[in-house]
Amino acid sequence: MTTAAVDEVSSEAGEGNADRFGASRAFAILLMITGAAGLLAAWVITIDKFKLLEDPNFTPGCSLNPIVSCGNIMKSEQASAFGFPNPMLGLITYSAVIAIGVTLLTGARFARWYWLTFNAGTLFGVGFCTWLMYQSLYNINSLCLWCCLAWVATIFMFWYVTAFNVRNGILPAPGWLRGFLAEFPWVLPVLHIGVIGMLILTRWWDFWTS
Repeated sequence: MTTAAVDEVSSEAGEGNADRFGASRAFAILLMITGAAGLLAAWVITIDKFKLLEDPNFTPGCSLNPIVSCGNIMKSEQASAFGFPNPMLGLITYSAVIAIGVTLLTGARFARWYWLTFNAGTLFGVGFCTWLMYQSLYNINSLCLWCCLAWVATIFMFWYVTAFNVRNGILPAPGWLRGFLAEFPWVLPVLHIGVIGMLILTRWWDFWTS
């Protein structure tokens, strides 16, 4: 995000009611893009899951090899952590994120509690994705490309919402951290995704290099 865009975000709470916060166009669009990416992944996985239930021999299109195998993920117990297919939860949550982005794009301003609740929701999302990552890498021993897309979208969503709340004083933080997140909001999500990429690379190093 450029300095100009950050300045736009940093001035969000300066107009009108100081207890209500709007967002820049760039931030609203980011929410819409990450929400749409997660929704696409959830939709495709849900469709393939239903096909798999109808035909146990069905092979999802993203099952490319023994490691990149969506079918193995869908057949696992972890794929229904709450008693129903995980992507059905994504259909609801990612749609909600898109709706929030669209609403912000129209100039809406939300109360402090709303932003804290939104941040808590994204924290749950990134925590759940982290659990799924661990299960995929070390218990199921397979990767799903659509799941990876949802992970990336959720990680960017979480860190940018957190950065927004810190910059605007919704979450308490020292001045140096507020300044850092105002200037470099992309660093933490990129580092987060980089760590996951390294874990994936090292987990199956022999397979990737064979």
